Amino acid sequence: MMDLVLQAWVSGLIESARVKHVMGAGRPWRAGEKLKLLFAGYNGTRNTGADVRVEEMLRQVRHVLGADRTEFAVMTQNFDRTAGYFAGTKQVRLTDIFPPFLASEVPQYDGVIACEGSMFKSKFANALTTMMIGSLGIAAAQNKISVGYGGEAGKMDPLIASMVARYCKDSFVITRNEESRDVLRPLGVPTELGTDTAWTFEPNPTSYGQKVLRDHGWDGQQQVLAVCPINPFWWPVKAALGKFAVRAVTGAFSEIHYRSVYFHNAGPAVDAAYDRYCNGIANAVREFRDRRNVFVVLVAMERLDAKACAKVGEKLNAGGTAAPVFTSDDYNMFELVSILRACSMMVTSRYHGAVTCMPGLVRSAGITMDERLRNLLTDRGHKDLLLTVDEPELEPKLAVILEKLYNDGDAVADGIGRNVVKNLKVMARMGVFLEEHVQQRYPEFAIRRGSHEWTEYLPPLSAELQRLVEKYG
Repeated sequence: MMDLVLQAWVSGLIESARVKHVMGAGRPWRAGEKLKLLFAGYNGTRNTGADVRVEEMLRQVRHVLGADRTEFAVMTQNFDRTAGYFAGTKQVRLTDIFPPFLASEVPQYDGVIACEGSMFKSKFANALTTMMIGSLGIAAAQNKISVGYGGEAGKMDPLIASMVARYCKDSFVITRNEESRDVLRPLGVPTELGTDTAWTFEPNPTSYGQKVLRDHGWDGQQQVLAVCPINPFWWPVKAALGKFAVRAVTGAFSEIHYRSVYFHNAGPAVDAAYDRYCNGIANAVREFRDRRNVFVVLVAMERLDAKACAKVGEKLNAGGTAAPVFTSDDYNMFELVSILRACSMMVTSRYHGAVTCMPGLVRSAGITMDERLRNLLTDRGHKDLLLTVDEPELEPKLAVILEKLYNDGDAVADGIGRNVVKNLKVMARMGVFLEEHVQQRYPEFAIRRGSHEWTEYLPPLSAELQRLVEKYG
C-alpha cells in the first residue's frame, strides 16, 4: 500500500509540474548563465559502487560541458558518509519521504541527470525506481534536461512500467547494456547504448592498499583473493507499516529493518537459500586457500554487506586463520578500491567489485543475483567465470573457477584489459551523446566545435588507464 501511495504521489507531482509549466511558471535557462544540473541518486549509504560511478559521472560531465559553464548538485542521504566525495559539487539531503523533496528541489535546476545504476527495475525496491521516475519526470514535464546516465532497466512491476512509459518518454536514457534498451524500447523511452561510469575512477595509489594488506597479515608474496559477498535473497525491500509499528513498540523485526517503513524480504526459504550461498562460498574458498596458500580477504562493498562478510567468515575461519574484513564503513571509496586493486583475484556478487578492480587487471569471477554481472562477464568473454547465487552446485563449481583464476591469470587479465578499454571508448561516446542532447534542449548553450580524440570526452585518465589505452586502444 505504501508503494502505491508513493507512486500516486509522485505521479501527481509530475502532472502538477506539467500544468505549472504550461501556465508559465518557472524561469527557463538563459544564454550566458551557468547550466545548473541536479544529479539524482541514492548516495550516502556507503555503497562504494554507487559513490564511485557518481564521482566519475560528475568528473566526465563537468569536463565535457565545461567547469566554468556549469554548476552541479548531488543528492545524499547522509552528509557524513559522503564527506570528501564529489569535489566542487554541492550536496543536498535526500529525505526518506522523498516526494516533497523532489517537488521543491528539482524545479531549482535546469535539468536532472539520474545516477542510479539499477534505475528501472523492481528487484531491489519499487520506491527507488519511483524516485528515479519522479526526478526525470518532473524535469521532463518542465521541458528541461532529463537524462538517465549509465543506468539499467530490468523486470518491473506493471504499474512501475506504466509510470516509466508515461513519464519518461520525453527523457533520454543512456543505458549500460543493450539488454536494458530492449526493456525500455517497448515503453517508448528514447535510449542510446552506453556503459557504467566507474571505469575512470582513480583510487589511492596501490601502495596504500598493499600497506593495509600487510598490516592485516599479508606476507607480500602470496596471491591475494578478495571475496565480496552479499545477501542476495532479502530483496526487494517493501514498505510494511504493521512491522514498523510493532518494531517501534517491541523492537521486533529489527534484523530485517532496512530504513524508515521498509523491511527486507525474510522467512525460512530466504534463510535456507542464504545459508547455502554462504556455505558454498566459504567451503570452496577455504579449500582453495589451504591448497594454494593464498591470502584471503572479505570485502563489504556496501555497509549492508558487512553481515554477509561476517557470515561467510564464520565458516571460512573455522579451524584456520581468520580472514580480515574490510568494509565501506571503515574505508572510503578511494581507500577501499585501492585495497581491491592490490589483490590478485576476486570472487564477487557485487557488480562494482568487478568493475572497480578491472583497471588494475585483478582477475575476477562473479556469483550473480541479476543481469548486471552476467552482462559484464559475458561482454568480457568470461561466461565460464560466472555462477548464480542459487546455483545448486555452488561449492564444486566455484572450486573449478578459483583454479581457473589461479592458473589462467594472464589470459583472464588480457581479456579484462581489452574490455576496460572498450568500455572507456563507450563511456567517451556517452559524453558525445550528452553534449548533443544538451545542445538540442538548450541550443544557445555553447559546445566544443571541431574534431576531438575520443579520450577528450573522458575526464583525465590515470597513468594506469593510459597504459591500458596504449596497449589495447
